[in-house]
Amino acid sequence: MKSKYQKTLIACYLGFITQAIAANFAPLLFLTFHRTYQISLGRIAFISTAFFFTQLLVDLFCAKYVDRIGYRRSVIASEVFSAAGLIGLAFLPSLLPDPYVGILISVIIYAMGSGLIEVLVSPIVEACPFDNKESVMSLLHSFYCWGSVGVILLSTIFFAIFGIENWRILSCIWALIPLCNTFNFISCPIESLTEEGEGFSIHQLCHIPIFWIALILMVCAGASEISMAQWASAYVESALGISKSIGDIIGPCLFAVMMGMSRSFYGKYGENIDLMKFMIGSGALCLVCYLLSALAPLPFLNLVGCAVCGFSVGIMWPGTISIASKKIPLGGTAMFALLAMAGDLGGSVGPGIVGFVTQNANDNLKVGMLAGCVFPAVLVLSVLLLRRKREEA
Repeated sequence: MKSKYQKTLIACYLGFITQAIAANFAPLLFLTFHRTYQISLGRIAFISTAFFFTQLLVDLFCAKYVDRIGYRRSVIASEVFSAAGLIGLAFLPSLLPDPYVGILISVIIYAMGSGLIEVLVSPIVEACPFDNKESVMSLLHSFYCWGSVGVILLSTIFFAIFGIENWRILSCIWALIPLCNTFNFISCPIESLTEEGEGFSIHQLCHIPIFWIALILMVCAGASEISMAQWASAYVESALGISKSIGDIIGPCLFAVMMGMSRSFYGKYGENIDLMKFMIGSGALCLVCYLLSALAPLPFLNLVGCAVCGFSVGIMWPGTISIASKKIPLGGTAMFALLAMAGDLGGSVGPGIVGFVTQNANDNLKVGMLAGCVFPAVLVLSVLLLRRKREEA
């Protein structure tokens, strides 16, 4: 019975790899866009904003309408949008009068696919009859990390061999993954998380205290992860004394590898580990990493803090989803969508807070990272509160 759902699991693994392609490929080309199309860096910076804002809108859409549309149609659409956006990125900038508009349209299209993947893949796996779902969920989310590493490294190798001027070909090659995965989702078994009409509405979820704690957890998880990941290249550049272009590759790769190791570790051994204890320990380690990055006098220790932080944040996102699923079994798609939205919100607000504090401290990045300590601190307090409620129950 469970073996037939392995195809579903593989499709969901490839779904997260698709999301990693969507999130990481275009940023590798930002300077190329700047030089090739004479687009200002200010306009290029808006590309990432458009990507994450589109994902937030899709999260809200999913909370209200995905149950009516159906999981299968929606997740197939996620792959089609992702492939169309990546193919569009290769052709639209040259076909439209303003290349920037072509880039932006393509990014918004595959961001729609990425947003749908983010909301749908977790509940699809949660609905499958697997044992130790916390471990399965953690391993599932590790594929985003490995996908990120693969996209960065393989793209860099492609550019080194064939030249970065052939990036349009690579964009089409990356589009083959969601195109092929479309057929997996067409044929694999997909179960509903709740029976029709049984899942909680947004209004009902808002009256559940544990749901609000889960939202806070997701905001802190997103903020803890993205705030450090965004500055990873700066720490590598400082610690190793290498060029910014290489630092931009090594920094995010190092962070993603450690995060993937954390999720894979819990995916393999999670059945013997208490999830809440692991999250509390990870949150405490994350706090130590932020302090190390902010206060350590040696650049090497700053680098260690940055890298180990990737391991510490690994369990936070999938762990919160697993806790919420167990505590609110009738949460349905609305709950998964709102949790994803909270994570994206944290990933948007967190780096902004760090950047604002850094700017007001005369561009002292260490002061900004010290302010970022609030995210893992609040996360640990939230998990402790959830644990206390579990003991009271």
